[in-house]
Amino acid sequence: MHGTGTDDAAGGTTARPKRSGHGFLRYLVQRLLVTVGLLLGTTVIGFSLVQLAPGDPVAANLSDAALGNPAIVAAFEEKWGLDEPLPVQYVTYLGNLVQGDLGTSQRTGRPVLTELLDYVPATMEIAVPTLLISLVISIGLGLLSAIRNGGAADQTVRVFSLVGLSTPPFWLAILALYLFFFVLGVSPSGGRLSPQFSPPEPVTGLYTVDALLQGDVLLAWDAAQHAMLPILVLTLVTVATLTRFVRSALLEVLRKDYMLAARAKGLSSRVVLTKHLLRAGLLPILTIAGLTFASLLAGTVLVESIFSWPGLGSYAYESATALDRSAILGASLFIAAVYLGVNLVVDLLYGLADPRVRLT
Repeated sequence: MHGTGTDDAAGGTTARPKRSGHGFLRYLVQRLLVTVGLLLGTTVIGFSLVQLAPGDPVAANLSDAALGNPAIVAAFEEKWGLDEPLPVQYVTYLGNLVQGDLGTSQRTGRPVLTELLDYVPATMEIAVPTLLISLVISIGLGLLSAIRNGGAADQTVRVFSLVGLSTPPFWLAILALYLFFFVLGVSPSGGRLSPQFSPPEPVTGLYTVDALLQGDVLLAWDAAQHAMLPILVLTLVTVATLTRFVRSALLEVLRKDYMLAARAKGLSSRVVLTKHLLRAGLLPILTIAGLTFASLLAGTVLVESIFSWPGLGSYAYESATALDRSAILGASLFIAAVYLGVNLVVDLLYGLADPRVRLT
């Protein structure tokens, strides 16, 4: 028997496994369950660390005069549940979280979820362009460095990456602000808009996009000008990291036997680069791109502070200095959700980038 495609002892053929929609669905459900479990663990760790942090939330949020009044202190503790045992406080927080309630900020009195929806789009407005620009530049530089390994171009790219990795982002932000604002006067000093402009009607939360949606080109241009310096600084730092990683990934692929075979077959350089080199190196690049995006959303506090950019990093910093427990837990949970969500998306993209990957 030949080519039946079924398991047959007599014919000795073996069925080739087929991609199953049920297998993908099972994988997705398993990953979502793991994600929920990890988020639950994040709440436990975050809640515990907040309790262990030095400082008193009562003293951080009340004035000296109010602290001298036991009735005011008791009322504050009762309002925020600080007079309850820690297990009761955690169970209460978890019950509210299941209902979509991240709590109320002790610092501002606003719901934490509402504040996150205000601050996160600001970070997205500089994180998304930074990632896209950085990927284009770093893949180009990494490819150039890999195919010119050991040459002048490779040495130049490696020096650039080393300098970028060695430069603190906050110092680079200060230098950029001094050069483009104080010396050249071609950039705004900070913030998301100039004083003469009012924020556009919120649709996406991204000022440039919302301004264009309402047809205000001047407002969109002003918002874009304010975002340029933070994007420039973050791009320089990100490109240095990504270029080094892309170069290493592509060099590893270039050493494979099938790359030598492709050249031996007489394939053009364009085909070898696009269909063999870049495609084979895409999986590790996807991984680092996902982690970089999550890092941009969570770790830009110093750059945001220097440019007075009201993003998630600034929100987390201000909440931490005020010992605002609900806000700290809300920001921590969001950052954890971003990392877990990005990892899940990257895993799903693996199956699209490489048909040999099976999500089961």
